[in-house]
Parts: sequence; structure tokens; C-alpha cells
Amino acid sequence: MTINRSKVVIVGAGMVGSSTAFSLITQGVCDEVMIIDINKDKARGEVMDLCHCVEYLNRNVKVTQGTYEDCGDADIVVITAGAPPKAGQTRLDTLELSAKIAKSIVTPIMEAGFKGHFIVVSNPVDIIAHYVYKISGLPKNQVIGTGTAMDSARLKHFIGELFNVDPRSVQGYTMGEHGDSQMCPWSHVTVGGKRINDILSDNKEYDEINLDEIVYKVTRVGFDILNIKGTTCYGIATTAAGIIKAVLNDENKIIPVSTLLEGEFGEHDVFCGVPSILNRSGVSDVVEVHLTEEELEKFKKSVGVIREYTSKILSL
Repeated sequence: MTINRSKVVIVGAGMVGSSTAFSLITQGVCDEVMIIDINKDKARGEVMDLCHCVEYLNRNVKVTQGTYEDCGDADIVVITAGAPPKAGQTRLDTLELSAKIAKSIVTPIMEAGFKGHFIVVSNPVDIIAHYVYKISGLPKNQVIGTGTAMDSARLKHFIGELFNVDPRSVQGYTMGEHGDSQMCPWSHVTVGGKRINDILSDNKEYDEINLDEIVYKVTRVGFDILNIKGTTCYGIATTAAGIIKAVLNDENKIIPVSTLLEGEFGEHDVFCGVPSILNRSGVSDVVEVHLTEEELEKFKKSVGVIREYTSKILSL
């Protein structure tokens, strides 16, 4: 009998990478978590600390330090290493440096014989995911950006606060760029199965709620956290763990990740956040929801922003 062990490699031992490792370990998502970082002492310290969690967890997840040469048998490689935005910058301002870092990671991993899935966390995530897809040569379903999955969790949190309900009772997501231009298809947002537009029209107490302001809040809250504590890590780490779990466990779960569009929503050759079915194959399908004319216009505007910056990197 052959027993297959699931192995997830995390490249980057910073706050996002180490938090992702912690989330995977505490949830018992896989059999082994390997951490790689250019700063080998930092990676070693994180591994040592994480190993000491096992006694109080539901399963013994093996935690190791590795190199790119060790990625050949990995099921998933998570790229968290990148260039964080400085004060006054947007995620797009970090593109060139983040692309160089991504190339320095992907090239040796592919040379090691890696045939699994890349989960890209590094920003600007839609463009970096597309770049990883290009230079890796892997099928499109095996390169997944975290896209608007984190933004959608924030959206549901804010809606849950407004109506005083568990955010998990909210169904909805944002689409497009993981950035300032993202949009929300409000025609598909429901709370306990009831459309949010109907809730607003049926209750005068909600007359002052501005849906555009909620989306704006979603786009800015990451920078609010950055300014307050210096980084965002727990939300995105748990988001990445949720994506990994959906893939490893063959869940067929719908999550708005960044994936390559080839005709969906009338768009081609661009990575952006769209609701996607995730299973062992990676992105098995895109859920092409029907958007209103106004929603489709906003979505295409957001895709246009991604495409403009993507063209600069893919032409290099």
C-alpha cells in the first residue's frame, strides 16, 4: 500500500509566510509544511517555533526548513515573498521588484521538477500570478492568485456588522483587481438568502447605507491595518490556508481567486479575481455569474487596470 503525504512549501518567512504556516499547522491542513527564505536564520527560527505547537494540536504536522531543490515533490508552493508597499504607494507601485523576486523563486523551483500548484500571495497579486503562469509553463488551473478572496472576507465582515449577523451568513464577493479598482456585484449579494437590495428597500432604518462606501472601505482597510500595525498577515494567511485546503481536500469550493480568463465575462488573457471552483485540479471552472450592465462596466474597468500593468511585465 502506498500512502501519499501532502506537502506544502511556503516561500517567504515574513509575517504573511509564517502566519500562513501557523494557520496550516493549527488547522491540520497537510502532512508537511516546509519554509524557505533567503534569510535562512529567519526560516530556521520560524520552523523551530512552529514545531513546538504540535503537542496541543489535533495532528502532528511535520515542519521543516528547505531549499528550492526540495520543491520537486511538493503539492503546493505558496509565494508570499515580495516587495511591500512603502508609505504613499499602492500595490501596483511594487510591481517591478515583486516580479524580479517572483522570477528568482519560480525558475529554480521549476528546475527542481515541480509539477504542483502555485498559490500566489505576493502583490500586485493578479499581475504576479499571471507572470508566474507565464514563466512556469504550468497549466492555467495550477497557478492561483489569492485575488479578491481576502477582500470578499472583508466585505462579508462589514455587511455582517451592518446587519448584526454572522459574516458566514452573508453570500457575496468582490471581483476584478485586488486593489483600488475592484468592484462588488451587489445583485448577487445575499444575507441569509435575501438579496441585500431587498433588505435595504424593505427597511427604512438602512436608508443611509451607501454600498459604494462599503466597497471603498474594503479597498482601504488593508492600508489602515498597515498604518496601524505595520503589516497585514492573519487575514491573508487564513485566506491562503482556505484556498490550499480547498485544493488538497478536493472540496469543489467556490472562492473568488485570481485565475486566467479565456472568454469568461468577455475577457481574455488576463488574471483577475472571479468566483472559481477549487478542487484537486486547482481552478476547475470559473463561475460566470450574470452581471448587470453597470456591474459589467465596473468589472471591465478594473480588468483594464490589471491588463495595463500586466502588459509591462509580460513584455520584458
